[in-house]
Formats: sequence, structure tokens, C-alpha cells
Amino acid sequence: MSSALRPDDPLILRPQGLYCAAGDFYIDPLQPVARALITHGHGDHARAGMGRYHTSAAGLPVLRWRLGERGYVAHDYGEPFDLGAARISLHPAGHVLGSAQVRIEVGGRVWVVSGDYKRQPDPTCAPFQPVRCDVFVTEATFALPVYRWPDTAAEVAQIERWRQRCGERGEAAVLFCYALGKAQRLLAELRAFGERPVFVHGAIEAGVRVYREAGVAMVETRPLEDGRDAHAGELVLAPPSALGSAWMRRLRRAQTALASGWMRVRGNRRRRNVDRGFVISDHADWPALLASIDDSGAGRVLATHGRSEALVRALRERGLDAHSLPAPQASSEPPASTAPPDGDA
Repeated sequence: MSSALRPDDPLILRPQGLYCAAGDFYIDPLQPVARALITHGHGDHARAGMGRYHTSAAGLPVLRWRLGERGYVAHDYGEPFDLGAARISLHPAGHVLGSAQVRIEVGGRVWVVSGDYKRQPDPTCAPFQPVRCDVFVTEATFALPVYRWPDTAAEVAQIERWRQRCGERGEAAVLFCYALGKAQRLLAELRAFGERPVFVHGAIEAGVRVYREAGVAMVETRPLEDGRDAHAGELVLAPPSALGSAWMRRLRRAQTALASGWMRVRGNRRRRNVDRGFVISDHADWPALLASIDDSGAGRVLATHGRSEALVRALRERGLDAHSLPAPQASSEPPASTAPPDGDA
């Protein structure tokens, strides 16, 4: 058991993941279990093999896309339900479509497990909803003061100017971004700059269809066309895994960029071997982490997933009972000073 958790806490760490004995369920478990609460559909949170999947109704289409038909139980945001002696409700996290925080009430005490979240506006998902609690388990992906996000609309305007400059040079503008959440957010934000179609990698188009069916408005998307000069001056979205792949050879001349919070640190662009970086993240930055903890009213905070030491130190200076909670798996996130992952940052 982590020293951050106490013997009388309703949550404990097991090899399968974060477990609530009162309700006999796991949150985003790593291994097959009988009952799972899933915060959202990214692959490091939603896995195959569970007996039952409790999830938000808004996130159900994403899970069906990622995992196929399973034993799903969908809950509207804010709708209380009981699992054993635990009273549960799911609340918007603002991370991607259907993402949820998990509120757990056991014995009169309230815990909230944030999952991944952000506070910036996003037209593709419900905004983060602060939930009052006694103990807040927060993600800490970007928990360093250097990580402060610029205005998203301003970054998207820079993407549009970059595309135009690429066109002047006869190049395609290939923007790498995660296929679930980031790509759809960009396509929705681009509507403010007209209805010019965007060309997308096949791995991204599948998720775009899921979002469109959920009623999310985005610019038109098209598959790559034949002809290696056909995409000069066009914006092309692709997952980071496409960088350096045979797929890139379909474009005769191209500039490359990555949309990620990791691009806030200039050296990460060089390490990823891209020409440009745009600072657009689906996680909370340093000010948003602090604001969200304040909004929760929690006197005790457990920080997990990422580099939590600076956050814990800052919270203790504010008088909070704060601790690092080891992730139940080796974190996919590298230290903030190293190269960014191919994840949802």
C-alpha cells in the first residue's frame, strides 16, 4: 500500500489498479476485473477484459469504438448510483468526449478521483465541473510551473497561418496530434477560420466519425488523395506514430508540427524531430491544477500520474495535507524535462 493511503481509506492500490472495497470496483483498472469504473476512453484508462464497465453516457460511444461491445452500464453526469456501500456519481472532466471525474461517498466522507482533466474551453466535450470533496485525487501530468497554456484560439490561428505559409512554399502542413480528443478539438476550433477541409490519416477519421455522430460540429475531413503534390497548402492531421512512417512518403513536400502541451518546452520540439510546435493540451496546466484543487475544497490531496513532487510541495506550503500517489502502473509520461510521449497530452 502507498504511504499516501491510510488503512481506513476507502481506496487502496492493488496490482489491478485503484480499488474501492466498499463498492468492490476498480477505477481504470490495468488488468481484467469484475467491475470497473472508466473515466474516459484513452487506452491507458480503458482496457478490454472487464466484466462490467460503468461509464458516463456521453463516453459510451467512445468506449464502443475503442473496445467494441462489452458489458456497459452508462450513467448520466451527476446521476447518483450505489455500488455496495459506496455512493457514486460521475461528473464532467473536460478532457475528451465523455471524460468523467468519479465522486465516491463512503461513511459520510467524499473522495473525488479526477482522471485526466482540463479547464480550458473545448467545444467537443462538457466543461470540467468542480466537485466538493474531502479528498481529491488529481492527475499531475503537467505539474510544473513552466506549464501554462496560451489561449487555444490564438494557437489555432497560428496553425492556420502556418498552413498558409506552407502553401506559399508548395508544402503540405502535417500536424501530428492524438487521434482521440486532440484531433477532434482542433477540427472543431478550426471552424472559426472557415470551412476549408482538412485531410486526415485513417486512424484519426475513425474517431472523427464517433464525434460527429455524437453531434460535435467540426470542419469537413477528407482522406489523402492520389498524387504527391495534391496536398500543397493543405492541413493534414496524423497521429504521432505516423512520423517517419511509410505513410509520410505519400507527401512529396511537407513541413511537420506537433500539437501538445509538451511543446511548451522548446527542446521537446527538437527531440521529436518536428519543424513546429503548437501548445495545445487536453490536460490541466499548473494554474488550472491549483485552481481545481482550491475549487474542490479538499483538505487532503493525492497527486498521481506525472511529476507530482512540485505540486505536493506547493500544496503543503498552502497548509494542505498533500502526498504523491504512485500510479498503479509505470507511468507512460516521462519526466517533464524529457521528450514527450505519443499520448493524449
